[in-house]
Amino acid sequence: MNKKIIVTLGLSAVVTVLALTSMAPADPGFKNLKVLPKKITYKQLDGIMDEWSHSLGVRCGFCHSFDAVAKKMDFASDAKPEKEMARSMFKMMNKINSKYFEAKKDSLGMMMNSGINCNTCHRGTSHPEVKLPEVQRRGPGGPPPGPGPGGNMTPPGAPAMPPPPPPAPPTGDKN
Repeated sequence: MNKKIIVTLGLSAVVTVLALTSMAPADPGFKNLKVLPKKITYKQLDGIMDEWSHSLGVRCGFCHSFDAVAKKMDFASDAKPEKEMARSMFKMMNKINSKYFEAKKDSLGMMMNSGINCNTCHRGTSHPEVKLPEVQRRGPGGPPPGPGPGGNMTPPGAPAMPPPPPPAPPTGDKN
């Protein structure tokens, strides 16, 4: 009887060890995700990175550093300041969309429909030019003349001004 128990326990131990060693290790997921959902799939992450790279007209190395020892991109590294800027811009975009466009989040925490995205401002350039409208200089005395309230050229309570004189007729002299 003792032999049967020992053999049964021995076989159980071998089966258990084989079962545990043959199991693939659990996928640890992506490392260093700070603004993207932790449960994101490879396909979703790849789609987001592709959208960002096209919107900024850049490739992976713009935000991610290259590990010369491993001879591959180190996507988890925070060595480049552009990566932190991308995170800040992503948070800003989400705040704008939720506040002004009432965008809702999906089950992963990503914006489903948004009013703006990276391309709204970047349009294929990594550092979009900030252009201010040209300032129209006005002479002394305030804004140019124009109709006042109700289309009236004369401000309320002011005396009526005579119309401007007609232009002078052309002279016959062409010199």
